[in-house]
Formats: sequence, structure tokens, C-alpha cells
Amino acid sequence: MKKDRTVLTDDMWERIEPLLSGKATDPGRTADNRLFLEAVLWRFCTGSPWRDIPAYFGNWNSVFRHFRRWVQKGFWGRIFSVLSDDFDLSVVSVDGTIMQAHAKASGSEKGAHTKASDVQKAV
Repeated sequence: MKKDRTVLTDDMWERIEPLLSGKATDPGRTADNRLFLEAVLWRFCTGSPWRDIPAYFGNWNSVFRHFRRWVQKGFWGRIFSVLSDDFDLSVVSVDGTIMQAHAKASGSEKGAHTKASDVQKAV
């Protein structure tokens, strides 16, 4: 992996590394946590499916299972709390034009459907 393509800075990594399991000092350590974090960040930054993670991050299913274990153990909340001050979220914009609401969100009644034939009759 090219160093210039990483998301985590060395400073960020130094602050979150002690919070994580599987540190180099832990017995039986098998995973490179920094590479794993970069894989997860790559996946979410690109919006790609897990299966499209580049091979240099490892097997996509292993990365996904590792991600799920960290979700269940609460690691992501701890990481976010440590790194949240690093990002200026005042410049984030969420575009709602691509969002779709369920018909019930607009107050439609259950079972109320418009058929193409009903529209043609009205015209």
C-alpha cells in the first residue's frame, strides 16, 4: 500500500493504537490493525461493497468479519471519540435530494395505491 494513499496520519495512529486489541505487544497477535483500519476507511470513503476491497488489504471476508467484531466490542465508538476533534465537521454537507422516503412518511394511507390505469382515466 502506498503511504501517500493512506487516510490515517501517524499522529492519529499513535493516539488510537493503545485502545485497540491485537497490538504488537499482545500475545497471539495476527492482524495488522493499521492496515485493517485503512481497509475499512477505504471501503467507506469509496462506498464500495466489501467484496471490492483491494487484495493488498487482505481477504475481503476476513476484513468484514474483523470489522463486525469491532462493532460488537465498541471499538469504533472509542476510535471516533479520540479522532473526532481532528475533523472540521462544520464544512460537511449532506444532500437529501437522493434520499427516498417511504410512502407512509408522506402520510399516505395503508393500501392506497395509484394504478397507471387510474392516472389515464383522470386525464
